[in-house]
Amino acid sequence: MSTALTLPARRTAPGVFIALALTLAVGWLVVTIDGGQLFSQPTTVSLLHVAAGLGLVAVGQTVVIIGGSLDLSVAYVVSLSTLVAAEAMAGSNAGLLPGIALALGVSAAIGFLNGMLVTKARINAFIATVGVGLLLKGYLDNGYDGPAGRTAPVLVQTLGYQRIGPVPVSFLLLLAVAAATWVVLARTRFGHHLIAVGGDPQVARLSGVRNDRVLIAAHVLCSLCAGLAGIYLASRLGSGAPRVGTEGLYDLESIAAVVLGGTALAGGSGGVAGTVGGVLLLASIDAILNQLEVDAFVKQVIRGVIIIAAVAVYARRALRKAAS
Repeated sequence: MSTALTLPARRTAPGVFIALALTLAVGWLVVTIDGGQLFSQPTTVSLLHVAAGLGLVAVGQTVVIIGGSLDLSVAYVVSLSTLVAAEAMAGSNAGLLPGIALALGVSAAIGFLNGMLVTKARINAFIATVGVGLLLKGYLDNGYDGPAGRTAPVLVQTLGYQRIGPVPVSFLLLLAVAAATWVVLARTRFGHHLIAVGGDPQVARLSGVRNDRVLIAAHVLCSLCAGLAGIYLASRLGSGAPRVGTEGLYDLESIAAVVLGGTALAGGSGGVAGTVGGVLLLASIDAILNQLEVDAFVKQVIRGVIIIAAVAVYARRALRKAAS
């Protein structure tokens, strides 16, 4: 068998988990000195809820980035899926399954369109997905002035607010999706092909890999994860929200979480375990700054500096490894 078909995913860099532990330790100390409680149940529950929404999007983003592509339409897919789900459910438990199916179906169709533009039309992934995102933005801006539809009560009660101890059901969903994605990447032919395409598309093609099909499937999976995040957010809000995805910065933050987790933006290596670590790191920083009541503008500046610093560290390590 060709080596292009058996390239292993790079082991998760432990740096993100070390950074997470240090962030929580320092954050706990600073918050305690300030008179707050970082590890109280309400703060922990809130942190995990934030991680669940961002994490679902980031897991899908990991798949396309490993394949050497990118998806900047996910924030709009998240917003659209909240509306599709909530309007289809119309506040009725009977509409639960049709609403979920319709939201995921629309999300998959958008992912298929992204994949076709990237592979068949040969449009750069950045341009293609930004273009699709702008099309969705136009539809959302013209079609909705505010929240619409009503989420099924049973979905609100379970996925939206139910938890086991301090762990929300939504975070368990994230872990399940991340575990399933890990199995796909590490144990299936599609996973090996995806890594091969991201590592060297020409070698993968010469080895018999159908690159276009692999990338289209990756984009569909990415959009499905964004749609699932939208369904979760609809369960939290009780309705569809046309701007929840962009206000949450799910496009840029999902990419940041993927890079913080050790996945190479150039493709070919990485994993979802590191992505989950990156998501928890971003959610922890958010929780600490909220506890300290930091101004919203200053909070974004601090997060930006931390992300840039972390990515710079990873880049230096990659250069050292390449030189050695």
